[in-house]
Amino acid sequence: MSPTDPDAATAALPPLRVANCSGFFGDRMSAAREMVDGGPIDVLTGDWLAELTMLILARQKAKDPTAGYARTFLTQMADVLGDCVARGIKVVSNAGGQNPQGCAAALEALCAEHGIDARIAWVGGDDLLPDLETIAATHPLINTDTGEALDDLGVVAVTANAYLGAWGIVDALADGADVVVTGRVTDAAVVLGPAAWHFGWSRTDWDALAGAIVAGHVIECGTQCTGGNYAFFEEIQDLRRPGFPIAEIHSDGSSVITKHPGTGGTVSLGTVTAQLLYEIQGPTYLNPDVSVQLGSIRLSDEGSDRVRISGVVGLPPPDRVKVAINSDGGWRNAMTFVLTGLDIEAKAALVESTLWSLLPGGASGFARAEVELLRADHTDPTTNEAAVALLRVSVADPDRSKVGRAFSDTVTSMLLASYPGMFTTTPPGDATAFGIYWPVLLPWSTVSAVVGVGDTTHSIPPPPQTSPINVLVDTPGPHLPTPTRDWANEPATLVPLGRLIGARSGDKGGNANVGLWARDDETYDWLCWYLDADRLRTLIGPEAHDLAVSIVPLPNLRALNGIVHGLLGRGVAASMRLDAQAKGLGEYLRASNVLVPEVLLARSDAVAH
Repeated sequence: MSPTDPDAATAALPPLRVANCSGFFGDRMSAAREMVDGGPIDVLTGDWLAELTMLILARQKAKDPTAGYARTFLTQMADVLGDCVARGIKVVSNAGGQNPQGCAAALEALCAEHGIDARIAWVGGDDLLPDLETIAATHPLINTDTGEALDDLGVVAVTANAYLGAWGIVDALADGADVVVTGRVTDAAVVLGPAAWHFGWSRTDWDALAGAIVAGHVIECGTQCTGGNYAFFEEIQDLRRPGFPIAEIHSDGSSVITKHPGTGGTVSLGTVTAQLLYEIQGPTYLNPDVSVQLGSIRLSDEGSDRVRISGVVGLPPPDRVKVAINSDGGWRNAMTFVLTGLDIEAKAALVESTLWSLLPGGASGFARAEVELLRADHTDPTTNEAAVALLRVSVADPDRSKVGRAFSDTVTSMLLASYPGMFTTTPPGDATAFGIYWPVLLPWSTVSAVVGVGDTTHSIPPPPQTSPINVLVDTPGPHLPTPTRDWANEPATLVPLGRLIGARSGDKGGNANVGLWARDDETYDWLCWYLDADRLRTLIGPEAHDLAVSIVPLPNLRALNGIVHGLLGRGVAASMRLDAQAKGLGEYLRASNVLVPEVLLARSDAVAH
């Protein structure tokens, strides 16, 4: 069967309606019930995992071997699983985390308690930690972002999880599973798996697989594609409680993104574009099942709260699998001083000199010490709050005692003996542990994926066909379009970039990505002329001064994706930035004043209204 020439039976199948009920561990608890009761669906799925979540779950499992999965998933299943089984709704989730078999056992107990006759399956084999030392003997654990070897860092890995694909899910569903729980699969795999099973796709139906991966990427973060965190948020209907998304996937891999009628939020070309740009890097979106050519994606408006995704082109997956390693990074603490009124910089300097003089070794006595002066104060303030700036001091060290109460109590001891108006927003407290994220690429031979249904288990073979990852990464994407007019000589006005341009930003390991998009062709033409890597680095400011910045054009989406390499250091868990996940980076850039052609300002006002 070919995705471009499906057999008649497959082509006649109705779309598969895949509903999301979770974008992260901690999302809206009522979402599963809302999706089951809100209208007809075929599959209920959700994403519970992130790099930091895997570390948290590993620590839970270390304390209790029966733990290590998302217990909130069980709470939701206790509410809806009986109805799902009765209505033929399949449930697929990565909530198994570090213990998918344990999660499946807990679901079996739940079914027994509630009298639910459900077939439960689990997918594992992603946990490489028990074999990591043996693997590292022949495959050095080289950080894909920095080129460093893990051995040189002198830390011990506490998690090591390969990003598995969707075919364990496919096999489980084919074996009659009503619920499939997985460990660390890719976020989009929980959508691709049901689609590949439903339509009978082969492992080499690249375009169909790629289309489902894109649909999965759009709905994986829940309400982020129905108006949540959207740049032009004032255009969204009832953002107080946006509905969760649904992907209606067709036999050729195309899809329509929508939501249940009557729910809050909005599905539009803009909201879907924003989510497509979230947490991507180069022109090729690498997955263990298929490599997606992002420049091929086409969107079209299908009416109220309906956006079609089509034209997606897929290539064989990379010849190596991504593995996320987390190590204990040590301990950290932070205290925030409030500086009010006049002489803010002088007050900040006094705090620094005093604090470091009171701590043994000063700033250099810690493995890391960072100071951020956050200026929110105004000249001639009309309220007390308008006169306030914050000074945030963060420290980290392998020695817990140095960064615990010894640090925070020293800050407290300064309260009556420093700058005028001194107080802090943080009470003295102990240190907290943090992790170091370490992405590596390993041969498929190091991974043994397995699926369990009932009392049986069987292995999942690696991809039947792959492409060298260096070829996929180095394959050029679309070229920046040549400007159609002489923008340099157009009359221009200094206004915030966000008057014209939307943005969505986030983390990808130690890198930050920020996607920027225009809402019409002429504005995109200007954006491509205006924004290059150097300009983006300048707009971000001093913290990006020495960092590599790259720009990937996506003309079909009227978008540019910027990657700021190393902005988040060794990942979210270790970052000391106030915005550790770069969630606000896009909005920061949209607030920057830039010279915008006046002809475009008139156009943007028309688009907005």
